[in-house]
Amino acid sequence: MKTMKAGYVAIIGKPNVGKSTLLNRLLGMKISAVTHKAQTTRHRILGILTQGEYQACFIDTPGVISPEYELQEFMIKQIKTAVMDADVIISMVDPWLKDVHSYAEYPKPAQDVPSIIVINKIDLVSKTELLPLIHGLKNTDACEIIPVSALNGEGVDDLKRTIFTYLPEGEFLYPEDDVSDAPERFFVADLIREKIFEIFKKEIPYASCVLIDDFKEREKGKDYIRAIIYVERESQKAIIIGKKGVALKTVGEKARREIEKFLGKPVFLELWVKVKEKWRRNKKFLKELGY
Repeated sequence: MKTMKAGYVAIIGKPNVGKSTLLNRLLGMKISAVTHKAQTTRHRILGILTQGEYQACFIDTPGVISPEYELQEFMIKQIKTAVMDADVIISMVDPWLKDVHSYAEYPKPAQDVPSIIVINKIDLVSKTELLPLIHGLKNTDACEIIPVSALNGEGVDDLKRTIFTYLPEGEFLYPEDDVSDAPERFFVADLIREKIFEIFKKEIPYASCVLIDDFKEREKGKDYIRAIIYVERESQKAIIIGKKGVALKTVGEKARREIEKFLGKPVFLELWVKVKEKWRRNKKFLKELGY
């Protein structure tokens, strides 16, 4: 009888280094929003991978930044909590890292927690360009250094096998069929917010958040979802709605397709836009959003 191994694996790194893309690739399905804009991830997202006698519970975290307001303070706390809970740490960097010790800014685990440095986006550079970075990172406290492309999957199987070797022995932490501990409402809100990040520019994505106001599952017909998009100013509300409501309709259509793919069934999605001034600094409202 094989020994079961299970544990939490925190994925940490700077914004836009590819943490969410890596999580989705490791799981073989999309559960974390991905865009080309930094700070797409705001919550701590758990993704559960069960293979044979191994169960890795990945924690996707927001990007490591210097916080400027309450929302970002909550995001940094989530990173620190993930690191404290982790049995294995994945510290992600990109291949253009200039100072190999700059990743030392990342929250540090306990001394006995294994740390793996993952160099992502290797599909964008040559192997000869990677060698000096790998050599420099060997002087850090990492147990392993693994180059990958989360986008196309190169090196991800090697990373997965390496993670499994460092997991502690023990019973599975979640049922084998579980892929996350978050409710469907969370993922629906995240998919809507992903489309806002994709469609709008400048401050609009960062000044917006999504709250699922109603979610009715129906035996007959489409599930009903009503979501509220909050922004901080009337001018932002006008941009999201757009002329004759075209922009909001585009968000709704794109989000609905992603939601239906995720839920595996048709939905009726109703979107509203409301103004909540300085919501990113409002601790009470942030608590309503789950921070």
